Amino acid sequence: MEIVYVYVKKRSDFGKQCNFSDRPADLTVDIPPNPELAQQYMERNPVDIGIQCSTSMSEHEANTERFEMETRGVNHVEGGWPKDVNPLELEQTIRFRKKVEKDENYINTIMQLGLIMEHCIKQNNAIDIYQEYFDDVDPEEVTEEAPSAKTINVFRDPQDIKRSATHLSWHPDGNRKLAVAYSCLNFQRAPEGMSHDSYIWDLENPNRPELVLKPSSPLVTLEYNPKDSHVLLGGCYNGQIACWDTRKGSLVAELSTIEFSHRDPVYGTIWLQSKTGTECFSASTDGQVMWWDIRKLSEPTEVVIMDITRKEQLENALGAISLEFESSLPTKFMVGTEQGIIISCNRKAKTSAEKIVCTFPGHHGPVYALQRNPFYPKNFLTIGDWTARIWSEDSRESSIMWTKYHMAYLTDGAWSPVRPAVFFTTKMDGTLDIWDFVFKQCDPALSLKVCDEALSCLRVQDNGCFIACGSQLGTTTLLEVSQGLCTLQKNEKNTASSVFERETRREKILEARQREMRLKEKGRMEGKDDELREEEPAIDLQQLVAKAEEEFFDIIYKDLKKKEVEAMKTTNLNKPHVEEKEEEDEGEEEQNPEETPA
Repeated sequence: MEIVYVYVKKRSDFGKQCNFSDRPADLTVDIPPNPELAQQYMERNPVDIGIQCSTSMSEHEANTERFEMETRGVNHVEGGWPKDVNPLELEQTIRFRKKVEKDENYINTIMQLGLIMEHCIKQNNAIDIYQEYFDDVDPEEVTEEAPSAKTINVFRDPQDIKRSATHLSWHPDGNRKLAVAYSCLNFQRAPEGMSHDSYIWDLENPNRPELVLKPSSPLVTLEYNPKDSHVLLGGCYNGQIACWDTRKGSLVAELSTIEFSHRDPVYGTIWLQSKTGTECFSASTDGQVMWWDIRKLSEPTEVVIMDITRKEQLENALGAISLEFESSLPTKFMVGTEQGIIISCNRKAKTSAEKIVCTFPGHHGPVYALQRNPFYPKNFLTIGDWTARIWSEDSRESSIMWTKYHMAYLTDGAWSPVRPAVFFTTKMDGTLDIWDFVFKQCDPALSLKVCDEALSCLRVQDNGCFIACGSQLGTTTLLEVSQGLCTLQKNEKNTASSVFERETRREKILEARQREMRLKEKGRMEGKDDELREEEPAIDLQQLVAKAEEEFFDIIYKDLKKKEVEAMKTTNLNKPHVEEKEEEDEGEEEQNPEETPA
């Protein structure tokens, strides 16, 4: 049943004051009960009803008056002196002190204050308000949850022609921004119309980059300055070094001259720990490592050629594809080459040839990543071919630990900044592997399929909780690992140190054994050669004499046999002729008996 009641009021009556008056009640609508509707309901027995015994309370809020606070400084000077005593005059103060000390009230006052001070001192000795009561208690272990990681955000290249994300760099203050370098590393196969831009992303806004960096050539590397977060250093595909100041906009602030720059793409750029915060160095596949000062990028301050023959010839130099510098070792740096060799260098050496200290055999292909362990700088991680390898500076002939050979090619890797036993690797099949060699050595602790295309680079945040992975199509994926993978475990430092020392010692023993076996084999071969040299003339002489004698006697025997055969033949042929002659002679005698002499 629909009830409609229309209220009609004139426009002129709107806004008038209401005048109320008493009147009797009017019946507007009367709805009689319907028995049929009552039959549709069921009586509920018993009925539970909640009753609140406490009194009803209401909540009110009031905005009280605000007190304005301000900071004021108070200059406290020595006080308590009478007006006639100048506290700056030493004689007056000494005279007044002697006068007060002779007063009887002074001694009583000092005695009373002494008791109070003694009580306070005893309290301080009994209770140390700065004492750490649980300092000797071992920290609780993190709950043993299964290693895991989840995707937080995905930053896609906004360009239509996709490029590889070649390098990542975290913002040094707060890590709330991520700089990504985009480039196509296929030689002379860059598509037409490909953009040269690289971007700085805000982690909370994946839809649009915060700042666009516009280089003259695509960026292969990009690094934030740790001392000045507004300054970025980039290595270009054409070999130039570029520098940006985000306060000045997207255009390049400083650019190296192409005549004094690298001849190949710059694959590594690192800021140096200097007082000015303006020094850096770069490496390229042209075989050169160059030091720069961004205040004057017209030419490098120093150049080292990666010629391991120490002849400083650029045509013999090995192409650098990865770079490592540890601030705790300011004079040392390491270079990973295209040929798979790792070169350890000393910047402060006297001559250029001495700057190349030693080499490590490395990998079967280019060394794409090279990083020292943040807790134990003597041990470093390398990524190349199908394996990741951990090396020690004390063992130069082989790595101390290595992963199995994977089916997919490895492209990048990095240590965890908070756990000495954890490192990360990326592969061509789009998989991120997290290794924890304290937990498991043969297989990764966690293997995560990040995307369908190949992963090209990765970078770990300083707190170890977030990992950024760049792919071949320019997609950067931000991952958060579980608490167990980014929290230092109990005794992990000692365990990792013991593992490194044990494996280094094992490799040294194996190297010594191998050298010993090589020396023995070499000595054995040299001894055999000497014996052969001594025996060969005697054996040859005897054989020659015996052979000559045998041939001589054979010839003699053959000649004797020939002579015997000829002699036999001649005797056999001569016998019938003699008999015939005798018969003829006898016949002649018979025919001429008279002629025979008497």
